[in-house]
Amino acid sequence: MTSDRTAPAGEDVPLLADTHAHLDLNDYDSDRNQAIVRARAAGVQFIINVGFNLETSRNAVRLAERYDFIYASVGIHPHDASSATQSVMDEIELLSANDRVVAIGETGLDYYRDHSPRDEQRRSFREHIRLARRLELPLIIHNRDALDDVLDIIDDEYAGDVGGVMHCFPGDAAYAEKVVRRGFHVGIGGPVTFSRNGRLVEVARTVPRRTLLLETDAPWLAPKPHRGKRNEPAYVALVAERIAELRDMTVEDLARATTGNAMRLFRIPSRPAPSVAYEMWGNLYLNITNRCSNACSFCVRYQSDILWGYNLRLDHEPTVAEVVEAVGDPTRYTEIVFCGYGEPTMRLDALVEIARALKERGARIRLNTNGHASMIWNRNVVPELAEVVDAISVSLNAPDASTYEEICRPRRGADAFQHVVAFIGECVRAGVDVNASLVDVPGVDVEAARALARELGVPLRVRGSGVGHLSSRGSGTQ
Repeated sequence: MTSDRTAPAGEDVPLLADTHAHLDLNDYDSDRNQAIVRARAAGVQFIINVGFNLETSRNAVRLAERYDFIYASVGIHPHDASSATQSVMDEIELLSANDRVVAIGETGLDYYRDHSPRDEQRRSFREHIRLARRLELPLIIHNRDALDDVLDIIDDEYAGDVGGVMHCFPGDAAYAEKVVRRGFHVGIGGPVTFSRNGRLVEVARTVPRRTLLLETDAPWLAPKPHRGKRNEPAYVALVAERIAELRDMTVEDLARATTGNAMRLFRIPSRPAPSVAYEMWGNLYLNITNRCSNACSFCVRYQSDILWGYNLRLDHEPTVAEVVEAVGDPTRYTEIVFCGYGEPTMRLDALVEIARALKERGARIRLNTNGHASMIWNRNVVPELAEVVDAISVSLNAPDASTYEEICRPRRGADAFQHVVAFIGECVRAGVDVNASLVDVPGVDVEAARALARELGVPLRVRGSGVGHLSSRGSGTQ
């Protein structure tokens, strides 16, 4: 359905991949999950978390087991090459058997710091290549001030059989040609934003698109305007913007190309086809958008794309006809619930048209919403919703504006909480069957929220945090 109304802007993000990060490090102990949420909100589809010694390799695997869009690489950095004894390499091989491990490394040579003797670095590098070839896994290579020796060892050990990526690319355009010719990709991160010209800028501009990967090396090498501060995977979007500018491409096209490169290289497993409609507990849930005006710290979409076996990460926003067709006979379900991995009212016109069509077929319609609709569309939309929706569940999530802003991180300003409260009030005045919900997370005063709900004249349903909060019938992901 087309509309002449002004649509929400600024919510769409490119589909990115950060192919080199170290999220397991102590730098993230105070806000690791929040950093992951920020990455997902920035459009990061998956992250390769890279081990560089035995401890970080173990931690990389643990982190990848927790989040289904984080994958691990295991290996020993050249700084620690002297520690790469047979027993250590044996454990690296055991770790690499985990299906969350998609690469061997970070390995290679570092002649700049020489924390391990160069002969030990070369020995370790060769052993990593041999392991990668045995396991048929790509390599993640660190190369600093060792350009010729790295290529010589790649050639000697037939590393091109498995390929990989030269991370934090160290050479010029001519060296990039040599790397690509050997079957390797070129990884570029924050330093490409540091200057208008130079060798890395030229590499980013000219390297074949099919061999280009984006990375952060977080927590190090943050791009402008964060240079000198802690880096994080969300900032890969800034790297993408800079390289897209250099290559005269849209950010979306660059993101699509580089994410596709990463998926092929690291053999990121295919997922179930995106679900527009998904059935749970006798209800059918409609996933019509992944856009949202909040970035809630507890939201399940920042932990997984897969919910109860359904992939809710859409590859496009479905048309009205596609949604109606996906529903089929709506009377088979207790309720049809608008609730997916985004805020349904971001597509208000489509929501109203779909709901009207389904109600004409005998459906009972529920809307699960964050209550931002009137703020998004700059008018009171409750009367429009009341015509086609039988019940509305509003995610209150806090008893006050400051708590709401802290845990829900609204994208549209600090007055979002007041809009949620006002939306609930408008629903009550319109005679809509409305209730409020709250996710019980640390720092939220549940009793104060209950008191606010009583004042508004609506019941409050309290849910547990994390994936488990979806066990409440009808709660969906809101």
